[in-house]
Amino acid sequence: MYLKRVRKRVPANLSSLSIKHLVPIKSFCSTTKGQSVVSERRGPVFTVAINRPEVRNAVNQKTARYLLGELEAFEREPALNVAVLHGIGGNFCAGYDLKELANHTDSLKLEQDVTKGPGPMGPSRLQLSKPLIAAVSGFAVAGGLELALLADLRVVEESAIMGVFCRRFGVPLIDGGTVRLPRLIGLSRALDLILTGRPIGAQEALAYGLANRVVPDGQGLQAALQLAEQISSFPQECMRADRSSAIYSCYDAASFTQAMQYEIDHGVPVILSEAVAGATQFTTGTGRGGTFS
Repeated sequence: MYLKRVRKRVPANLSSLSIKHLVPIKSFCSTTKGQSVVSERRGPVFTVAINRPEVRNAVNQKTARYLLGELEAFEREPALNVAVLHGIGGNFCAGYDLKELANHTDSLKLEQDVTKGPGPMGPSRLQLSKPLIAAVSGFAVAGGLELALLADLRVVEESAIMGVFCRRFGVPLIDGGTVRLPRLIGLSRALDLILTGRPIGAQEALAYGLANRVVPDGQGLQAALQLAEQISSFPQECMRADRSSAIYSCYDAASFTQAMQYEIDHGVPVILSEAVAGATQFTTGTGRGGTFS
């Protein structure tokens, strides 16, 4: 499960997600007390929420374990296609709970072999075989930014703030921040954020490619769910093969040739399992003209 990868691609038409048609939804489990992580199934879509609004959804050890458990459960369940990670109470995640770090140093046991156990934030070492979307509101900083980087796509509300705020406290990025951020936005921009710890707003994050969508405040979760449902409606074996190949070529392939070989090796089996049926649908008029309805 740890550092065992399967991959990514999102159809171009998803960039035209219409926010004006979204309607407010009830916050999932927003009244749940005593649970630092809550989840809900919505058909093939699985939502996971950090529920510590009193500390801006900072993650302590217990919360990290719960987050890991929920995403591992998502990975194992064949009926679930896409997960959405979000925070309850107006913030995505303010990082690791520094009060716990300051007061309970002895209890913080870190597995340094990344192939054998979870990261401090919980699921940060997972490499899921299915898409994960982060619905980012409020603060997504330090370890919270690293959790957002774990996702395939980030839907970011207009007033959200992202950044490596742990820079000012001497807390290192050890949940994949120095690995994923440069791959997503390039080394120069990543170093700008990593070295300075400065805040970055939604529009700058969009220009960098750190945000995939920017939506009005209060609509991040709804937009992420709509996106998840659309991705979930596509033929899943093909989508996962393309996703897997894209991530492999970015992180693991030693050469262009190796990446191309991986692509065809994992794509060819899909021809018989899904592509022939899809081609038959196309010949009857489905999807012509670029429509996805």
